[in-house]
Amino acid sequence: MLRPATPNDVAAIEAIVEAAYSPYIERIGRKPGPMLEDYGRRVEGGGVHVLDNDGQIQGFIILQDTDSALLLDNLAVAPQAQGLGLGRVLMDFAERQAIDAGYSAIRLYTNEAMTENLALYTRRGYVETHRAEEQGLRRVYMGKPL
Repeated sequence: MLRPATPNDVAAIEAIVEAAYSPYIERIGRKPGPMLEDYGRRVEGGGVHVLDNDGQIQGFIILQDTDSALLLDNLAVAPQAQGLGLGRVLMDFAERQAIDAGYSAIRLYTNEAMTENLALYTRRGYVETHRAEEQGLRRVYMGKPL
């Protein structure tokens, strides 16, 4: 069900990004960071995994190695598949990947206007570490010890 993304998955990833992040445009006042990514390049670079259900991509996650922790760079679930626990599956996968890679922590960031995400990550044990404005986006950085 969860596998590394291939170039054939890029269109599905882009469609999920469009559907999942478009509702935030009005709240943020511009496109969120994930809508500005080059997913073809990200897939080529590795670290992108998709949730594949019988050939239908229902979600994806992008993980990135850093010096001190695994970065959960992006996670999205197709709107029609939300509420099925797939976000939890992806977050559990990220935390297992971090542990398997020898990290003692996992980090992520989200836009401060994405209050639903902040609440979700807090429930999962993530703690805010700092806030920053980058490329005109107000981000909240969070971490979780593993």
